[in-house]
Amino acid sequence: MRASILLLYGLVVYLFFVATFLYAVGFSGNIVVPKSIDTGGAAVPLAEALAVDLLLLGLFAAQHSVMARRSFKRWWTRIVPPVAERSTYVLAATLALALLLWQWRPIGTPAVWRIESDIGAQIVWGIFWLGWAVLLLSTFLIDHFELVGLRQVFARVAGRTPPEQEFRTPLFYRYVRHPLYLGFLLGFWATPVMTAGHLLFSIATTGYILVGIAFEERDLIARFGEPYRTYRSQVGMLLPHRRA
Repeated sequence: MRASILLLYGLVVYLFFVATFLYAVGFSGNIVVPKSIDTGGAAVPLAEALAVDLLLLGLFAAQHSVMARRSFKRWWTRIVPPVAERSTYVLAATLALALLLWQWRPIGTPAVWRIESDIGAQIVWGIFWLGWAVLLLSTFLIDHFELVGLRQVFARVAGRTPPEQEFRTPLFYRYVRHPLYLGFLLGFWATPVMTAGHLLFSIATTGYILVGIAFEERDLIARFGEPYRTYRSQVGMLLPHRRA
């Protein structure tokens, strides 16, 4: 019964994550969704919009930064079952993202840039979709279901211990250390019309990604040691590059 509850919990969290992720794609591109980065919601004074948006971005960054640290995980797994730790992290991250998508205050004007050329706009949209595709594929290259916590709960149901994470560099990872984050950056920055609000969002998330990479690489070095140090010296962080 306990294993079945954990499995149900992991599946519900995953479905919530997928729905919120798909909404976030539409949100960042002003596509289909009722409220996006530049549209929807009542107009508010600029100061209020800035304050609310920065608070939402800060909350999102804080949740990710704190709960992703190994020291927090050691403490946290005294409260939640270790097998559900990743699913709980995904749930908290998805709730923080959903709150941002729900309460975001658009700042539509002025436009920082606007691409008038149809060909230019199509190229930018191509980069936008390429970014999200790279992001999604990157998760499967390193184990999508482990990242979202499903592999752990499936192993619990089967009575197995999840295998230890191995250091691998498949496909994109041979040329860029963080293709997943590169995908985020392409998705956030590639827009034919960059409004002030979109620029605020892109700058803040880029800053968070750079800080997050620094913490993540420290954890990776602690886990994998010299192999990761060698890898870091040979492969670019966000720009594809491989030193012989």
